Amino acid sequence: MKDFISIADFTAEQLAGLLDRAAADKKRFKAGDLPPTCQRKTLALIFEKPSLRTRVSFQCAITQLGGAAVYLTEKDIGLGKREPVADVGRVLGRLCDAVAVRTFDQAHVTALAEYCAAPVINALTDRAHPCQAMADIMTAREVFGDLAGRKIAFVGDGNNV
Repeated sequence: MKDFISIADFTAEQLAGLLDRAAADKKRFKAGDLPPTCQRKTLALIFEKPSLRTRVSFQCAITQLGGAAVYLTEKDIGLGKREPVADVGRVLGRLCDAVAVRTFDQAHVTALAEYCAAPVINALTDRAHPCQAMADIMTAREVFGDLAGRKIAFVGDGNNV
């Protein structure tokens, strides 16, 4: 699958595989043994909504993997207003290797994924925050181990998962 729009787009096995890979990469990073797999790669960050943790996490990750980030705000693009979503998707798909989008409208992320040749990552919309959900599950696995059979309650903003 090219894009990461919703965790519902993946099977439980695929999600477990992603989490296993992330845990292994985290361990390798801490040991100083993670190769620069994103060398000469560019991640476009479209952030219509302000963010501290999500923005810094994405920027640090791409930098630590040898790549670079291009940060674009609502004022830079005017997604769906000044610049049609399809045009933004086509342009960024030609110039960047991946696009992370934090927007108010789930439809913008879906449309970007449709028109963008590069992978599109949902960095938060009005409907979902799949990267945060994966980070939360990864943290729970680190603390509790195998989560099979455990009951987990989420307390917080319903959009933030």
